[in-house]
Amino acid sequence: MHTIIPFKNKYAADFYTLNIEWLQTFFYVEPYDEEVLGNPKKYIINKGGHIFFAKLNNAIIGTVALMPIENSDSFELTKMAVSPNYRGQKIGQQLMQHCIDFSKVSNIPKLIIYSSRKLENAIYIYKKYSFIEIPVEPNCPYKRCDIKLELVL
Repeated sequence: MHTIIPFKNKYAADFYTLNIEWLQTFFYVEPYDEEVLGNPKKYIINKGGHIFFAKLNNAIIGTVALMPIENSDSFELTKMAVSPNYRGQKIGQQLMQHCIDFSKVSNIPKLIIYSSRKLENAIYIYKKYSFIEIPVEPNCPYKRCDIKLELVL
């Protein structure tokens, strides 16, 4: 059984590796991704965000981040990735539930997800967790994004 743990510097490389693998498998790595993934403490933790990891024995097998949205009290649920060897075991759903529970306890009023319709399984899961589709703003930070969802907590 795996556990979900908070960010520690020693796991920064796992955060990078898991996300880069996922992006290379399904899309491509955008400069914005490279910057954030290479500096999670600067772009997420130091700005009041959170990163969580799914850990099995001594291995990090999944990750997700809650990144504060500028000029808002909402957070972006982002950078979710699960090791290819562990996909299909509901680890992503457990990370998602952890973020929702954490957000409720932390009085975060709303979670936002930027995604791609290409990721049908992911969209299905987001909707299963009661995220609803809202319009994507014109200056969306991700080129691959063609769907935006929110969950009001």
